Amino acid sequence: MTGIQVADQGFIAAPAHDVAASVRNARSWRRWWPDLRLRVREDRGDKGVRWAVTGPLEGTMEVWLEPVLDGVVIHYFLHAEPVDPSASAGGQAAENRRRRVDGKAMVFEVKSVLEAGRAAGEPPRNRAAG
Repeated sequence: MTGIQVADQGFIAAPAHDVAASVRNARSWRRWWPDLRLRVREDRGDKGVRWAVTGPLEGTMEVWLEPVLDGVVIHYFLHAEPVDPSASAGGQAAENRRRRVDGKAMVFEVKSVLEAGRAAGEPPRNRAAG
Protein backbone atom coordinates (compact mmCIF):
# COMPACT_ATOMS: atom_id res chain seq x y z
CA MET A 1 0.00 0.00 0.00
CA THR A 2 1.25 3.47 -0.83
CA GLY A 3 2.03 5.55 2.25
CA ILE A 4 1.32 8.95 0.70
CA GLN A 5 -1.81 9.13 -1.45
CA VAL A 6 -3.21 12.48 -2.47
CA ALA A 7 -6.00 13.03 -4.97
CA ASP A 8 -7.46 16.51 -5.20
CA GLN A 9 -8.92 18.90 -7.76
CA GLY A 10 -9.91 22.48 -8.45
CA PHE A 11 -11.49 24.52 -11.25
CA ILE A 12 -9.63 27.11 -13.31
CA ALA A 13 -11.54 29.33 -15.74
CA ALA A 14 -8.86 29.38 -18.42
CA PRO A 15 -8.11 27.45 -21.61
CA ALA A 16 -6.47 24.07 -21.09
CA HIS A 17 -3.39 25.06 -23.12
CA ASP A 18 -2.73 28.02 -20.80
CA VAL A 19 -3.11 25.88 -17.67
CA ALA A 20 -0.91 23.18 -19.24
CA ALA A 21 1.79 25.74 -20.06
CA SER A 22 1.79 26.89 -16.42
CA VAL A 23 2.04 23.35 -15.11
CA ARG A 24 4.83 22.43 -17.58
CA ASN A 25 6.97 25.39 -16.43
CA ALA A 26 9.79 23.55 -14.65
CA ARG A 27 10.89 26.74 -12.85
CA SER A 28 7.63 26.63 -10.87
CA TRP A 29 8.10 23.06 -9.67
CA ARG A 30 10.81 24.06 -7.17
CA ARG A 31 8.47 26.64 -5.67
CA TRP A 32 5.52 24.26 -5.47
CA TRP A 33 7.45 21.18 -4.30
CA PRO A 34 10.85 22.47 -3.06
CA ASP A 35 12.08 19.20 -1.57
CA LEU A 36 11.02 16.90 -4.41
CA ARG A 37 12.98 16.10 -7.54
CA LEU A 38 10.69 15.64 -10.52
CA ARG A 39 11.45 13.93 -13.80
CA VAL A 40 8.85 14.17 -16.56
CA ARG A 41 7.65 10.69 -17.46
CA GLU A 42 4.96 11.89 -19.83
CA ASP A 43 4.15 15.35 -21.15
CA ARG A 44 0.50 14.99 -22.14
CA GLY A 45 0.21 18.42 -23.78
CA ASP A 46 -3.11 20.08 -22.95
CA LYS A 47 -4.00 17.09 -20.75
CA GLY A 48 -1.21 17.62 -18.20
CA VAL A 49 2.04 16.08 -16.99
CA ARG A 50 3.14 12.88 -15.24
CA TRP A 51 6.33 12.82 -13.17
CA ALA A 52 8.58 10.36 -11.37
CA VAL A 53 9.23 11.70 -7.87
CA THR A 54 12.41 11.27 -5.82
CA GLY A 55 13.80 12.95 -2.72
CA PRO A 56 12.18 12.38 0.68
CA LEU A 57 9.41 10.58 -1.23
CA GLU A 58 9.66 8.12 -4.10
CA GLY A 59 6.75 7.51 -6.42
CA THR A 60 4.68 9.25 -9.06
CA MET A 61 2.79 12.50 -9.38
CA GLU A 62 0.38 13.74 -12.02
CA VAL A 63 -1.53 16.86 -12.93
CA TRP A 64 -4.39 15.93 -15.25
CA LEU A 65 -6.41 18.65 -16.98
CA GLU A 66 -10.04 17.90 -17.80
CA PRO A 67 -11.85 20.45 -20.01
CA VAL A 68 -15.15 21.43 -18.36
CA LEU A 69 -17.47 24.29 -19.38
CA ASP A 70 -15.36 27.43 -19.84
CA GLY A 71 -12.19 26.11 -18.23
CA VAL A 72 -10.60 23.01 -16.78
CA VAL A 73 -10.79 20.86 -13.72
CA ILE A 74 -7.19 20.41 -12.62
CA HIS A 75 -6.68 17.05 -10.92
CA TYR A 76 -3.61 16.53 -8.72
CA PHE A 77 -2.41 13.04 -7.78
CA LEU A 78 0.58 11.99 -5.69
CA HIS A 79 1.33 8.35 -4.89
CA ALA A 80 4.61 7.83 -3.05
CA GLU A 81 6.43 6.16 -0.21
CA PRO A 82 8.57 8.01 2.33
CA VAL A 83 12.26 7.19 1.83
CA ASP A 84 12.75 7.06 5.60
CA PRO A 85 11.31 3.66 6.57
CA SER A 86 11.01 4.76 10.20
CA ALA A 87 8.22 7.24 9.35
CA SER A 88 5.36 6.61 11.77
CA ALA A 89 1.69 6.37 10.84
CA GLY A 90 1.17 9.78 12.47
CA GLY A 91 4.04 11.14 10.41
CA GLN A 92 2.46 9.77 7.23
CA ALA A 93 -0.85 11.43 8.09
CA ALA A 94 0.93 14.75 8.51
CA GLU A 95 2.85 14.16 5.27
CA ASN A 96 -0.39 13.40 3.41
CA ARG A 97 -1.88 16.66 4.69
CA ARG A 98 1.26 18.61 3.78
CA ARG A 99 1.28 17.25 0.23
CA ARG A 100 -2.44 17.99 -0.20
CA VAL A 101 -1.80 21.59 0.89
CA ASP A 102 1.14 21.81 -1.56
CA GLY A 103 -1.18 20.71 -4.36
CA LYS A 104 -3.84 23.24 -3.37
CA ALA A 105 -1.21 26.00 -3.29
CA MET A 106 -0.13 25.05 -6.83
CA VAL A 107 -3.72 25.10 -8.10
CA PHE A 108 -4.50 28.44 -6.44
CA GLU A 109 -1.33 30.03 -7.79
CA VAL A 110 -2.08 28.94 -11.37
CA LYS A 111 -5.71 30.04 -10.91
CA SER A 112 -4.77 33.49 -9.57
CA VAL A 113 -2.37 34.15 -12.45
CA LEU A 114 -4.61 32.88 -15.25
CA GLU A 115 -7.84 34.38 -13.90
CA ALA A 116 -6.29 37.76 -12.97
CA GLY A 117 -8.52 40.63 -14.10
CA ARG A 118 -11.44 38.33 -14.95
CA ALA A 119 -14.70 39.34 -13.31
CA ALA A 120 -16.86 36.58 -11.87
CA GLY A 121 -19.20 35.23 -14.52
CA GLU A 122 -17.12 36.59 -17.39
CA PRO A 123 -15.66 34.17 -19.94
CA PRO A 124 -12.01 33.21 -19.50
CA ARG A 125 -9.41 35.32 -21.21
CA ASN A 126 -7.34 33.45 -23.75
CA ARG A 127 -3.74 34.30 -22.83
CA ALA A 128 -2.47 33.24 -26.26
CA ALA A 129 -4.87 35.66 -27.99
CA GLY A 130 -4.20 38.48 -25.56
